[in-house]
Amino acid sequence: MPPRSVVVLGSTGSVGVSTLDLLEKSGHDFEIKALTAGRNVAALAEQALRWRPALAVIEDESGLPELRARLDGSGVATGAGSRAIVEAAGQGADWVMSAIVGAAGLAPTLAAARAGSIIALANKESLVCAGPTLLSISRAAGGCVIPVDSEHSAIFQVFSPENTAHIRRLILTASGGPFRSWTREAMASATREQAVAHPNWSMGAKISVDSATMMNKGLEMIEASYLFGMAPDRIDVIVHPQSVVHSLVEYADGSTLAQLGPPDMRAPIACAWAWPNRMTWPAPALDLAGIGTLTFEAPDEARFPALGIARRALEAGAGAPAAMNAANEVAVAAFLDRRLGFLDIAHTVSETLEQLNGGGELAAGSEDETVEWAMAIDASARRVAAQVLSRFERMG
Repeated sequence: MPPRSVVVLGSTGSVGVSTLDLLEKSGHDFEIKALTAGRNVAALAEQALRWRPALAVIEDESGLPELRARLDGSGVATGAGSRAIVEAAGQGADWVMSAIVGAAGLAPTLAAARAGSIIALANKESLVCAGPTLLSISRAAGGCVIPVDSEHSAIFQVFSPENTAHIRRLILTASGGPFRSWTREAMASATREQAVAHPNWSMGAKISVDSATMMNKGLEMIEASYLFGMAPDRIDVIVHPQSVVHSLVEYADGSTLAQLGPPDMRAPIACAWAWPNRMTWPAPALDLAGIGTLTFEAPDEARFPALGIARRALEAGAGAPAAMNAANEVAVAAFLDRRLGFLDIAHTVSETLEQLNGGGELAAGSEDETVEWAMAIDASARRVAAQVLSRFERMG
């Protein structure tokens, strides 16, 4: 069997690093066509020297001279900028890990879809912003999208497409994040350091903050609706602090199927790499006796309003999910820069959607819902969110 060609988008992040680790353990011959990163030149160069891809691309163009210097004589070609990342993604590799954080991952993921690659999708924003379009392009090109988010990977593994009519609902589990038991009053003074200290998972700062607000679960509801063709009223969320049950599918006959495992992102990555087979790797064993107790509780949308905001955006459809995602990215970045209070993240998103809805900017017919239209919505939402944010900054 010829080596499997691979592109890793976002190779220096936690998912990208785990992906490269697993590929080495997979026992499958592979060749890396491209590695891409955002700003971490040193880490990208180190990976390129280790894995010898044909191409290494840094998104931040100011980092290109250093990348070239570090890779001088290695035989690894270099590139920089968003366009170079899109070109790397669209080379037609057999398997592409899409692990760029945020809406920035949409264009390269679409390029991989157009090239007919198998896409291991860790970039949830691609689905939130343009899910139906992405999935349609992938199918038409002969590729497929395999989810890497632990929740959607869990559903993917126990979801029976031929029995969709007999599926009652999808149940996404949520850890509850670091503020699961905090009062709203306490969360009002939450710091950046507290918000990124996830109790179970090792993730980047932005995703960790989304977990703390539970916006990540809102984004995942939208993802699940698109990936599995489920109406919003057939998708629920339950808080499961141990993060052992990763999600569940409830069937009409009363059976509920769940996928369990330790909170380790390498497991869903391994699933996406080997599917429909399974790969052997040094996976941590699930010790249920040692865990002892698994608990579940209903989410509190009064303390975590992001869930309700996301559900309403999903129900509204059209441009609402893309606008919500853009406003959230703006607000989370401001919080991480210590310019915005924790509770004002959800307030900023909500007000942005209200203003855009009031102006009619989010409505569209199906013929209008192109990728370009979604990106225009994204830009409008960022502009409005920045205006809303400036008011909260003045109030703070």
